[in-house]
Amino acid sequence: MLLLPVGREASPGVTAPPYVRHRPERTLLYQLIEEHYPSFKAHLAAQGTDVPGYVQQEFEEYLKCGCLDHGFLRVRCDTCHAEHLVAFSCKNRGF
Repeated sequence: MLLLPVGREASPGVTAPPYVRHRPERTLLYQLIEEHYPSFKAHLAAQGTDVPGYVQQEFEEYLKCGCLDHGFLRVRCDTCHAEHLVAFSCKNRGF
């Protein structure tokens, strides 16, 4: 499945590399934030302080970004009928 701008078709013999979904939940950074962020917030709350709202929003959006649990599109090739799930992105670029 070769993705091209609307109205354009791939030249014969041109193939795109296979689509491989990025799995953010498998990255070390994601795992560290997922594991330690809740206890960090609880620790701050116990001290009578809190993470600024914009920081909290960034962490929560990061944990949702690219995860199928938080929304996805099912993309299907009209030619070969291959289907892929494409997770929504937190980068406000649609998906």
